[in-house]
Amino acid sequence: MSTHAPTDVRSSSLSRRIAIGSSGEPQPDRQDVRMAAALWFTTARLTIHLSQTDNADGLTLIEHHMAQGFAVPLHVHQDEDESFYILQGEVRMQIADEVRRLTPGDAITVPGGTPHSFRVVSPEARFLSMTTGGFEAMIRSLARPAETEGLPPQAEPTDAEVAALVAACAAHGIAFQGPAVA
Repeated sequence: MSTHAPTDVRSSSLSRRIAIGSSGEPQPDRQDVRMAAALWFTTARLTIHLSQTDNADGLTLIEHHMAQGFAVPLHVHQDEDESFYILQGEVRMQIADEVRRLTPGDAITVPGGTPHSFRVVSPEARFLSMTTGGFEAMIRSLARPAETEGLPPQAEPTDAEVAALVAACAAHGIAFQGPAVA
C-alpha cells in the first residue's frame, strides 16, 4: 500500500509502459480502440480501452463519460494506485483532506490506500483512469453493454443497486469511507 502524496502522471514513465510494456518490447496485441468495450455503469458511460487481461502489466485504461452531478463517494482502493487524466469538463476531486479542481489536461495519481472522491461540476465531463487490480473486474461485474452512443438514463440508484455496488466494491478491494465531495 502506497502512502506517498499524489503525483503528476505527466512526470511518470507509466504512459510509456502502456505503449510498449514493462519489458521494453512492443506489444503486438495492443487493443484496437474500435473494439473497446463500451459499458453503462450506473449513470456513466465507460469505455475500456485497455483491459488488464490484454497486457503483461495488468493495466486497465478506462474512459469515463458522465453528466453533471455524477459523484463517487469517498473510498479507497486497498491494493492499487489510480491515475486520472481529464479530457473534457470540470471535476472536483477530493484526495485525503485536499479538494482540487481538475480541468482538461490535468493529470493526477491517487496512491493506493488514499481516500478519494470526485464530482462532475460541468454539464458533462470525460476523463481517463488507469489502474491495476480489481477495479476493472468490479466494473464488469455490475455494468451492462452500452445501448446507445450516449449516456445511460440518469436516475437515482435503487437501494438494491447501492447494495450491489457496495458488495462488488468490497469483493474487489474497494472500501467506501464517506459521502462524495460537495
